[in-house]
Amino acid sequence: MADLPPTADLNTLRTLIDRVDRELLALLNRRASLAQAVGELKKKEGSVVFRPEREAQVIDGLKAVNTGPLMTESVAPIWREIMSACRALETPTRVAYLGPAGTFSELAALGYFGNSIVRIPCVSIDEVFRTTSAGAADFGVVPVENSTEGVVARSLDLFLTEPLFIIGETSLFVRHNLLRKHNTLQGIEAVCAHPQALAQCHGWLSNHLPNVERRPVASNAEGARLAAEDSRLAAIASDRAASEYGLHVLSPGIQDDPHNRTRFAIVTHPTRHPQPKSSGHDCTSLVVSVTNRPGAVHDMLVPLKQHDVSMTRFESRPARSGQWEYYFYIDLQGHPDDAKVAAALKELRAVCAFFKLLGTYPIDVH
Repeated sequence: MADLPPTADLNTLRTLIDRVDRELLALLNRRASLAQAVGELKKKEGSVVFRPEREAQVIDGLKAVNTGPLMTESVAPIWREIMSACRALETPTRVAYLGPAGTFSELAALGYFGNSIVRIPCVSIDEVFRTTSAGAADFGVVPVENSTEGVVARSLDLFLTEPLFIIGETSLFVRHNLLRKHNTLQGIEAVCAHPQALAQCHGWLSNHLPNVERRPVASNAEGARLAAEDSRLAAIASDRAASEYGLHVLSPGIQDDPHNRTRFAIVTHPTRHPQPKSSGHDCTSLVVSVTNRPGAVHDMLVPLKQHDVSMTRFESRPARSGQWEYYFYIDLQGHPDDAKVAAALKELRAVCAFFKLLGTYPIDVH
């Protein structure tokens, strides 16, 4: 550092840090003023405040020019908070998610939008969709896939019937902890958690609490709330939930997969937010079905191969028609503004009995 004295002591270093902090604060306020000016222009134009592709480009650009010693992976969370605070000066961003306080869905919402939001906790994934569809929230955050247990079926099913579409994604490292009011494993009669969490901790529960009831509840944080009220209950939830409800962490990291992650979709109503423009690293999600005939699925995939479009995810769900028909959920690499993707989607639509574009959005920026 050019401004660092050769024999700086602790007090000198602290003085320099204080000076830099004041400089940073002045620059942040300058940025906030510019953001307010942008907000005024957007109001006149009638354009939206939050643009996920723009924020992804800002973070990508900063990571590209970062020379350290600040770690590159630290850039995204820092600037998400800066952009969140600046965005809040324009208009409050209302975000619905599976609550109550302390859920992984809340952590995902805060990680994606920053802390300067209006939080709207919901009792179920269905309510997240309804709240966002009705306009009571600007955006919803819903889990769609776990690296251990696979897809979150309810979210996929609701994408078929609800008008919402995806404008962003985020993934979260999921570390499950066993929580309880008393700091002992003795006397636990039931472990309360979301069914996905119970499944993700099946091995640990079988080894350490083999005779204890596993009680499914609406969310892990709801399980923590119940455990805080009844000492006979334990919960599987996050560190944040333990702090929120005053519980002991009896055993940390009890998930069977140490690399357990959950992917979340950021959803909104198409009449209130436009489709994000290309950021340069995008994903396009859709759900389709084909007539039940030999070779139908093969024919569905041919346009992707012919136009060199990479498929990064392919899931099937029963159509519940009683006819052994299926919906296929597909993620493609690229944006519909890309010529290859546009051509592939046009041909794919032509061979499908049902076709719904679920959204196109920047790939998760860490």
